[in-house]
Amino acid sequence: MRDFSQSVLWNAALITLGAALCAYSITALAVPHEFVSGGVSGVALLIYYLTGILSPGIWMAALSVPVFALGWFAVSRRFFFYSLYGMAAMVLCMELFTTTAPVGDPMLAALASGAISGAGTGIALRTLGSLGGLDIIAVALNQRFSLRMGSVTFVFNGLLFLAAMLFLDVDRALYSVAMVFVSAQAMEYFLGMFNQRKFAIIISDKSDEVAAAVMHHLKRGATILHGHGAFTGKSKKVLLTAVNNIQVKRLEEAVYTVDPEAFTIIGSALNVLGHRFSRRKVY
Repeated sequence: MRDFSQSVLWNAALITLGAALCAYSITALAVPHEFVSGGVSGVALLIYYLTGILSPGIWMAALSVPVFALGWFAVSRRFFFYSLYGMAAMVLCMELFTTTAPVGDPMLAALASGAISGAGTGIALRTLGSLGGLDIIAVALNQRFSLRMGSVTFVFNGLLFLAAMLFLDVDRALYSVAMVFVSAQAMEYFLGMFNQRKFAIIISDKSDEVAAAVMHHLKRGATILHGHGAFTGKSKKVLLTAVNNIQVKRLEEAVYTVDPEAFTIIGSALNVLGHRFSRRKVY
């Protein structure tokens, strides 16, 4: 499955799905209510509202040209071509989607548009490419400085909406802020949906037996660290292991069946790289 996730077919399919969702959120929900969607597409919508010429998709494609240079030099050639496909797919979908979603309440439209666009962007960014525009900047900053992609987009969009308030009424601008906030949260959720893992630190007088149970019942590796009890002054064996979310209960059963007195700490890991977990993402 990890090899398939690197294939052109898999990446193209996810990018196409993400592009379709983002395009629908803009044409069916954002444009009818005159929201600014954020990112390069938000700048394109603002220009479209002010000029009334061409279409949001064409403006977005034109504005993305200089951004693609960053993807070429700051990320990789493969990322550039995948993102170019993503941009083309999104522009095409925006030109083809002509229906308007039957949502009259502006707040509901903002929430729905944000959720759909965030899902689409998150799905596309799970690939080796993006949908172009601000996504390219977010990926470049994430690769260089480990900045969260949702945070990058939200900061950029905050500056965009400050400028938008000069041309749009305050209500529309605030609806747009709510929409982009929901979009950023949805994007982060979809980016980490299948990557989050649980790590466990287990302190037990039967660490060897617990490690054997974890390896046998969960088929997961474990590492024994050597610790020292601060209160007792005794040497301790500390077991460290990582599991996926659905294995947490099985881990507890394996540990406490062997040692009911074990001390266990279970925490969330944003991502786990290595054997039988995620592969390092190389653009």
